[in-house]
Parts: sequence; C-alpha cells; structure tokens
Amino acid sequence: MKKKKKNPFNSKDNKFKQSKYAPGKAAFNADGDVVRAKKHLGQHFLTDEGIASKIADTLGYEGYKNVLEIGPGMGVLTKYLLKKDVNLHVIEIDRDSVAYLGENYPQLEGKILEKDFLKADITEIFEKEPYAIIGNFPYNISTQIVFKTLENRELIPEFSGMFQKEVAMRIAAPHGNKTYGILSVLTQAFFEVEYLFTVPPTVFNPPPKVESGVIRLKRKENFTLQCDEALLFRVVKTAFQQRRKTLRNSLKTLDLSDNLREDAIFGQRPEQLSVQEFIELTEKIQQDAI
Repeated sequence: MKKKKKNPFNSKDNKFKQSKYAPGKAAFNADGDVVRAKKHLGQHFLTDEGIASKIADTLGYEGYKNVLEIGPGMGVLTKYLLKKDVNLHVIEIDRDSVAYLGENYPQLEGKILEKDFLKADITEIFEKEPYAIIGNFPYNISTQIVFKTLENRELIPEFSGMFQKEVAMRIAAPHGNKTYGILSVLTQAFFEVEYLFTVPPTVFNPPPKVESGVIRLKRKENFTLQCDEALLFRVVKTAFQQRRKTLRNSLKTLDLSDNLREDAIFGQRPEQLSVQEFIELTEKIQQDAI
C-alpha cells in the first residue's frame, strides 16, 4: 500500500460548513455583547476602536478581492473591514460570537463560517480564488495559523494580524538574532515579513498578561523554492532542535557524506544562516543524496 506523502506543515483540513447562527450558552450582557471570554479558546476581545481601525488598514487590498478574518469575536475589527471594497468572510469557532455576528452584522449573511480554521478546508472558502487573511489571533493557535497559511500560500498573497508580541518578533526576526528560529526561516522563505506595531494588554477584555504585536506578511513574487520544501522543513527543524551546536553536529541524523560535512557552512550554528543560505544548504544535501 502506497504511503500518503507527509505534509511538511502538519495541518489537517476538513470541509467547512456555513453556520446557522445557533447561539450557545448565554454569555451576553444587557447590551448584547459577549462578555465571558472562553479561556480554552484563548479569547481576549479587542476593545480599542482606534487599534481595530489601524489593523484593518494594514492590508494593501491589491491584487485580490477576497478577505478572510479569523476569530472575529464581537466584530470590533470586522466593522472596519466591512468598510473596505472587498468580499469579506469570517471564520469563528465560538457559537456565542457567531450568534452575535449573525444578529448584528447583516452584511455578513451567508459569509459567517462556524468552523475551526485549523480543521477547515480553506481552499474551498473562496472557491480557490486568492484571498488575504487578517485577525486578532488566539495566542494558543497563532503559530499553527501561520503554518497553515504557509501550506496554502498559493492562495494567500497577503496576511496581517495580531500575535503575542514574542511570537510576532520571532516570525520577523533576522538571522543572527537570538529569537530567529524555525518559524522565522520557514515564514521568510515564502513571505516578506514586517513587524508593524505593539499593542498593550489594556485594550483587551480580559487583558492578557503580555503585550501583543501586529505583523504583515506579503508573499514573495517568486515563492517557489529551488530546493525540496519538505527537506527544507526537516533541515531547519533538525538544526534548531540543537541550536547551540554547529550544523556539523546537529545535522548528524541526516546521514550526510564526509565530503559534504567538510563544507564550511557546517561549521556555523543555525541562527547564523540566512533564509537563502538554508535553501542553499538544502540543495547541497539533496545533491549529496543522489
């Protein structure tokens, strides 16, 4: 039996279904707002309208007509996205938030997906047309959201959103930086990354214990790599698992030839290599295996 090829980004997709706006257990105040954030969903509702408007302006809105907002909650960012000349859909797993959006944003009729983004087949949302992603992402799944975006990069030319500041800085970190790692290399291999601004905990309900950071990803014009992408993932992951060691030691498990291991690049530690150098290293390993 032929084995299914393993996806290097390790994400499982399932088809989405449109929500019927069925409310969950009551979690609204007298004004109809969702007030009880659900810890298991990593909810921190943004309350600052100015920051919401600023985040909505981070996308360029060029070269695509579709936008997907992840985790809209009560729609504080959604209302500003609806002012843009785009086809906006939102995806939300929380039933209370879905009910609130359905009742308060009639413009979203037929465009609210009650689904877990990480499990949804996001290629079908806009019928395989390109779209941008935006959102105030739950901290507990933000890294997985990035990896799923990388996996579907052919459809996603632009991406912006709010992360835990530490994660945002890690994604944008240049080589030589102590926070530069797996997430930095793999994201920057396909996208230009820009750290935009920092957001304090005080503008959320409930406030998180850390600062947040907003970043923007713009897909590179040439985002098809000359090396084997699955092998690149393996090389980067293996190298950074022992980041204090030189590549000659950390990549031992790849069964490299003695001749290749003498290459000067193997005397460096992983954080010293640029994204392009990781790609070139992967090419050398490919050739070594032939």
